[in-house]
Amino acid sequence: MFNLKGKSAVVTGAGSGIGRAIAIALAKQGAHVDVLEINDKASIETVNLIRSEGGQAELISCNVTDHDQVQSVFEHIGNSHNGLDCLINNAGIAHVGNIMNTSEAEFDHVLDVNLKGVFNCLKGGVRQMLNSGGGSIINIASTVATMAINDRLAYSTSKGGVLAMTYSVAKDHLKDNIRCNAIQPGRIHTPFVDGFIEKNYPDNKDEMFRKLSEYQPVGRMGKPEEVAAMAVFLCSDEASFITGTPFPVDGGTLYIR
Repeated sequence: MFNLKGKSAVVTGAGSGIGRAIAIALAKQGAHVDVLEINDKASIETVNLIRSEGGQAELISCNVTDHDQVQSVFEHIGNSHNGLDCLINNAGIAHVGNIMNTSEAEFDHVLDVNLKGVFNCLKGGVRQMLNSGGGSIINIASTVATMAINDRLAYSTSKGGVLAMTYSVAKDHLKDNIRCNAIQPGRIHTPFVDGFIEKNYPDNKDEMFRKLSEYQPVGRMGKPEEVAAMAVFLCSDEASFITGTPFPVDGGTLYIR
């Protein structure tokens, strides 16, 4: 089960955190993974980790906000693999702020990366999947796409848009054998969380880590590998009857708080 041997996959923002975990997990199941990243140093580390375990991976430097560059990259990938089987839109940035203290420039930047970046990659990815007879797309959304937490105006807006695009692409390409689903991670323990605590709560880091962990009903943060496991399933043929659906990986945050 969950065998991805012979499949080609693209993971954006795979230099660290959830994206890295997904890239490694797909490669372990046999997929050839193209790591699309703007940070070459981080992506080289991901590629090396995959190769050290016998997996197949390539680094492709790419800025997901650059529409023309993205289309060129996906054309290159499609030509190399006779299309595309799996696309995971993970690249994104975080932002803390409400309507009063979020500047126009900050709002535009978050949407440019988190929303337009997904649009750009969907455009390139769907085109290649049409060439290869179908595929699986996973958009990394967030629990805040459908719930409210304090000071996440721009980020929540962008992830809500990602979820809406998931539904649209799934509907539009039902007859093309292209499935499009979303994952809604809750609070996942990544380098971003550690950096957020270090920056904003330097004097009580342990207490804040505990509070952030206990926010989830299960009493802890998630692991990037737990999100990756869901991505492997959704990419696999075992998920062939699933499309247009958001999957929370959130320790019960959305539905049993």
